Amino acid sequence: MTSQKKTEKGKDTTGDTKKLDKGVQGVNAKTENLAPHTADSTGEFLTTNTGLKINDDQNSLKAGERGPTLLEDFILREKITHFDHERIPERVVHARGSGAHGVFRVYESLAPVTKALFLNDTGAETPVFVRFSTVAGSKGSTDLARDVRGFAVRFYTQEGNFDLVGNNMPVFFIQDAIKFPDLIHAVKPEPDNEIPQAASAHDTFWDFISLTPESAHMIMWAMSDRAIPRSLRMMEGFGVHTFRLVNAEGVASFVKFHWKPLLGVHSVAWDEAQNISGKDPDFHRRDLWDAIDSGAFPEWELGIQVIPEADEFKFEFDLLDPTKLVPEELVPVQRIGKMTLNRNPDNFFAETEQVAFHLGHVVPGIDFSNDPLLQGRLFSYTDTQLLRLGGPNFQEIPINRPIIPVHNNQRDGHMRQTINKGKTSYTPNTIGGNDPHQAKAAEGGFVSYPERISASKVRARSKSFFDHYSQAKLFFNSQSDPEKNHITDALSFELGKVKTVVIRERMLALLAQIDKGLAAAVAYALGLHIPENMAEQLNQNIPADADPADYASTQVESSLAKSDALSMANTIKDSIKTRKVAILAADGVDEKALNTVKAAIEAEGGVVEVIAPRLGFITSLNNEQVHVDESMLGAASVLFDAVYVPGGGNSAATLKAEADAVHFLNEAFKHCKAIAADESALQVLDATYFSKKIENDEGVIVSSDARQLAKQFIQAIKQHRFWEREKGRKIPA
Repeated sequence: MTSQKKTEKGKDTTGDTKKLDKGVQGVNAKTENLAPHTADSTGEFLTTNTGLKINDDQNSLKAGERGPTLLEDFILREKITHFDHERIPERVVHARGSGAHGVFRVYESLAPVTKALFLNDTGAETPVFVRFSTVAGSKGSTDLARDVRGFAVRFYTQEGNFDLVGNNMPVFFIQDAIKFPDLIHAVKPEPDNEIPQAASAHDTFWDFISLTPESAHMIMWAMSDRAIPRSLRMMEGFGVHTFRLVNAEGVASFVKFHWKPLLGVHSVAWDEAQNISGKDPDFHRRDLWDAIDSGAFPEWELGIQVIPEADEFKFEFDLLDPTKLVPEELVPVQRIGKMTLNRNPDNFFAETEQVAFHLGHVVPGIDFSNDPLLQGRLFSYTDTQLLRLGGPNFQEIPINRPIIPVHNNQRDGHMRQTINKGKTSYTPNTIGGNDPHQAKAAEGGFVSYPERISASKVRARSKSFFDHYSQAKLFFNSQSDPEKNHITDALSFELGKVKTVVIRERMLALLAQIDKGLAAAVAYALGLHIPENMAEQLNQNIPADADPADYASTQVESSLAKSDALSMANTIKDSIKTRKVAILAADGVDEKALNTVKAAIEAEGGVVEVIAPRLGFITSLNNEQVHVDESMLGAASVLFDAVYVPGGGNSAATLKAEADAVHFLNEAFKHCKAIAADESALQVLDATYFSKKIENDEGVIVSSDARQLAKQFIQAIKQHRFWEREKGRKIPA
């Protein structure tokens, strides 16, 4: 049988085929042992999806190094488009969310700085919808992952929807949107084994971070207690980017947006968070739902930091750099209005899951800056909804519709809801009277701020973006001692899960740029020494032809030694509203003391649950029936903020012999919570490991007077935690 190959005309093509085969073999030399359609990128150049070699994968194409990102940037758009379409159907990031409806009222007119009507009409009540979320985990992951929290607010204004799409941290990991897919690919489960879920404690994340010093500031936030909030209702929100406010005269100011929770900013302990994930992975979602359902409506005040355009360059940092914040000591936060969440969604999918936020949803009086991360997000958000929600008509889904009519010439498309009348769907036209027609600025038409730009098209980054460590230092130096300890523990835990030693060493070198003591403490926990002469290896995110010296990190000495606003220790501690308190009881309990303390807590807005060895009812000292909310088997201390043990000899004896009750108290003490006990119940505390440690502990109240105990106990709960237990007694919280 001949080996020659012929065409339909009988032409011998053997030679051509051999040449082709040889060429294919050369191209596939590195993949010949791999399955079809696989690729090994080892030693290869980075390319676009069409095979074009990429010279700069670190910077988007801008009009000048501090200018806006250009639509022309086909590399950015290809990269972001592919990233936005990687998951079906849940969001790639922020997949796990919780939502609620509410209202916003502005305190006084902001006409001097913005013409936005909802920020000027003090009599108006603007409807809002808020979606809180974790970032890294999938839709089914735990609420208590160590993670950034999304904090997205939609204002349904009379001029259209305005979306303030932010986080519970005021800065971010990267400076340019072109690096966002890289960041998320690094933090998501590793692609070869899909491990770990909703966690950053693995090699790929820290590999990326250790090579990206611009992440130094954000890492301090992510490793702090801000990453494990006690409640969605007890965390701050930030717009992250610098935006613009524009008044009716066309005068613009830069602005940073803040959400300040009226319940204060509080966290859980890391050990506690891990336990909650096992006991109730829906902890935050349930907490938000229950608070609104019970009428304890969550509230935040909207704050703004306004910076005149003339002051753009007066700071030690660049206002356009999303890895930097504006310290409140330099520009105070003006609280301009209040948001109240007062209604749970009727249907989770229809509202919370289908809501489509976008930074490009603005109203007259609010505009953008040239922050390169913000510029890329303006493209990405619409693009991602096209796939996730099936097409261009996602704005017609009820949760996404504005409260005012929509009129334009957009037609048809998948799942179109609107039935448009008339012959014309274009402008200009005479057949339809040229309607819908454009609005003048005086009629509410949106006019982009006419920022003057005269620059070359470049892929570059402003030198003013290269100070990566000063604000990381400021954040760490601003923390209380317990908060610093928690950051050290978090870094030690996370890097302890990293298997590649050189990644750990690079991170130690990076941490040494922030604080030598912090780096030394983490190095000790890892059994390593801080490496010398590694600082120059940290910054690998530079263009191929760039001189590394041009991208070297700079050091700027901050004018502030610390900022009180950056420490959660300085938050308000004046309320126990919605705080959950467990009362441990059994048959023979002193119901008078129990009811006294319970009534006092509920009068202050706290939530009380009676925990007993069994469900149903227990019989009190005076033969009264006491309703039981949870059994010892179903309850856990990590789901409560404080615990009280009332008197009653038989009740105390039963609890002392009940291992779950003793563990409940041990764990509450370990997590630095307020504990109260009647003097006649001291035998229960005597069974705990901390019985000899309660003297002089402000968080443990013992008294025979139920009224006096309740008063002191409430004051202790207001303090949230007694973190000083950790240092003196080596309690791992």
